[in-house]
Amino acid sequence: MSNSITPFADLPAQQLNAIKLIATDMDGTLTVDGKFPAIFGQALWDLQNSGFAVVIVTGRSAGWVSGLAHYLPIQGAIAENGGLFFHQPNTPGKVLSDIPGLKDHRAHLANTFRLLQTHFPHLRTTADNAFRITDWTFDNPDFDPVDLDQMANLCATEGFDFTYSTVQCHIKPQGQNKQAGLLTVLEHHLPEQYELDQILTIGDSPNDQDLFDPQVFPLSVGVANLSHYLEQIDHHPQAITQAAEGLGFIEITQRLLTH
Repeated sequence: MSNSITPFADLPAQQLNAIKLIATDMDGTLTVDGKFPAIFGQALWDLQNSGFAVVIVTGRSAGWVSGLAHYLPIQGAIAENGGLFFHQPNTPGKVLSDIPGLKDHRAHLANTFRLLQTHFPHLRTTADNAFRITDWTFDNPDFDPVDLDQMANLCATEGFDFTYSTVQCHIKPQGQNKQAGLLTVLEHHLPEQYELDQILTIGDSPNDQDLFDPQVFPLSVGVANLSHYLEQIDHHPQAITQAAEGLGFIEITQRLLTH
């Protein structure tokens, strides 16, 4: 663990007092072994009843995230690493990226994936790729960092950005990331206005690093499993939990609810 990252338990209580909104990743941050733990639902209800707003910021597809946003007690959910926002029930998600023609865009994404497959024939699209709008994903079986860098370079030749999480690799529009998506949602799509120092951002993997940028979000926390990626990311969170995955999120919420 980096010496510059404070254990979450040691964060001064006064830093937590201003928090009104929690913006959190999902896979590996809210889940345990790929599933929501039983205590997770109760934590969301407790946060809502205590006046905290929650926005999920995930790389998962529009199709999957639409359902989450409508069933969980949250303010909304951002899908596809900043690509879309789902907020109001029975309404389509709001596309947050500037994509002039979605049909041509998806064809270009598919061609770029085929380009990657010429170099990495074993690549396989993810189960949720059929429900995506702004990006294209394939499984991440813990690729070597050198291979990930080559994939990023190949995507750049096609005019796309590239990122990855603990479960997926993403071919995505340039400039589309969790930070940009969250800032757009904060400015245009929430009923209440929040100052940046009222927001706690939480994550666990490289595609969350834009949420850890201290110049934008002053207070960020990584769950313990982020420690595997600290050497691969440019921005580190201010603090890190003792517990990993969804239990790290529970560690955070329990302190917010009791401090």
